[in-house]
Amino acid sequence: MRRALTKMVSLRAPLNYRPHMLRVTDTLTLADWELTESFSRSSGPGGQNVNKVETAVELRFEAARSPHLTPAVKARLKRIAGRRWTLEGAIVIRAEETRSQIRNRELARERLVEMIREALVAPKRRIATRPTLGSQRRRVEGKVQRGQIKALRARPEDEI
Repeated sequence: MRRALTKMVSLRAPLNYRPHMLRVTDTLTLADWELTESFSRSSGPGGQNVNKVETAVELRFEAARSPHLTPAVKARLKRIAGRRWTLEGAIVIRAEETRSQIRNRELARERLVEMIREALVAPKRRIATRPTLGSQRRRVEGKVQRGQIKALRARPEDEI
């Protein structure tokens, strides 16, 4: 019994473990108040471990209230996050792949950082170009050919 208890405690993160800042890029770090972590039991197989230890991590990032992100980045982040974006403007990421709470924490934070890095890259604006004369002719020829095929499907007119 004693061995099982020590093993269970070793899987948990130390109680005083709190990373202060999450570094996204060299110029962008997220403050501690923007991130909230909650823990729950993981689903799926795992024997006695799954019923005892809260290894699943739910990381919540208050993206809409973040002073570190510009409105354009927030809009791109909302599109990238999809259904992980809540009505309050937070991103919720759940990690429960491993049996270690610390590793699941790292996975959740890595996913958030990757999502934010993707949103930081502004998409290139498309430069409108005119279609070439050859492509216009090919398009019209294709339409004419398609019209002829459809005309052949019509009922033949009876000659009187």
